[in-house]
Amino acid sequence: MTFLSKTAALAMLALSATALPSIAQEVTLRFQHFVSPLSANPTHFMEPWARKIEADSNGRIKVELYPFMQLGGKAPNQYDLIRDGAVDGGWVIPGYQPGRFPEAEAMELPFMTTKSGEDASKAAWVYTQKHLMDDFADVKVIAAHMHGRGLVHKKGPAIAELGDFKGLKLRGPSRPATLLLKEVGATPVGMAVPAFPEALSRGVVDGGVITWEMSPSLKLDELTDSHTDVAGDKSLYNLFFIWAMNKAKYDSLPDDLKAVIDANSGFAASAWAGRAHDTGDTTGKQAMTDAGNEIATMSPELTGEIALLGDEVTQAWIAEMTEKGLDGAGLVADARAAVQVTRSDSAPLN
Repeated sequence: MTFLSKTAALAMLALSATALPSIAQEVTLRFQHFVSPLSANPTHFMEPWARKIEADSNGRIKVELYPFMQLGGKAPNQYDLIRDGAVDGGWVIPGYQPGRFPEAEAMELPFMTTKSGEDASKAAWVYTQKHLMDDFADVKVIAAHMHGRGLVHKKGPAIAELGDFKGLKLRGPSRPATLLLKEVGATPVGMAVPAFPEALSRGVVDGGVITWEMSPSLKLDELTDSHTDVAGDKSLYNLFFIWAMNKAKYDSLPDDLKAVIDANSGFAASAWAGRAHDTGDTTGKQAMTDAGNEIATMSPELTGEIALLGDEVTQAWIAEMTEKGLDGAGLVADARAAVQVTRSDSAPLN
């Protein structure tokens, strides 16, 4: 081979080496969560979201989902695992680290959201865009969402009066939830969802607040006897989540693959995640009904009593945030405004 032909061949190889990665780069993303793959969010949001990412990228992105924290770590540390690149992405409950993301707690205050997970999640995205993107700046936020209605699941009969809470040890998922449980007379026990079934079976707690949709995967048909919702269209409590990706991993993607992630992020993705919980609530409630458990709704009078105590929790939270240098009243007002503007109906705020 002549010197010129060798030079031409090397030049062609160099061109191929630089062109191929931008045309056919393939990426595997490992996302993890902390619940059963059969529960509502993994079934109706995470799995179809992953498949849509793969389809929209023409197979260049592969998304692997790992339930039960199979890639390591504990649910309360999920945000840090994503930030540090131990996983490429996953499901985060910021409230599992009390005090770290205080502004997110506004969406979790008593009777803040409606009982629609989809509507609450739309509100969560609106609120997140205004107040939380700086807090979550070291990850790529794909969705910010809420679950559906939160209610009381317990051993023994349903809650019929305020005094029924007295002496009960009840699991709470977040600081606002545990503050409300304390206010109504229960003994709150902060606990991540994976620990809840064992705590029930061992008698560490008498019950707790969680959704309908999580009930079957946690075996609440066997571990509890009654399930009590509040009256009206507002949820007793709610929980704030993010579906997030490691920022460096996202930044490493070529622009066309970033565009795939971006197209499946934001307001619509948040609503999708919330809608998954609504779907699961329907089947979860039916499973508890089929098991013969007591399904109850508090009277409007009892709901009103609890709502007044919830107002006290909110006012105390506002004062606490103000002491920390935050605009507590403004955060609550913005959370309420986000809920109102994203409601599917035109009902006034309570």
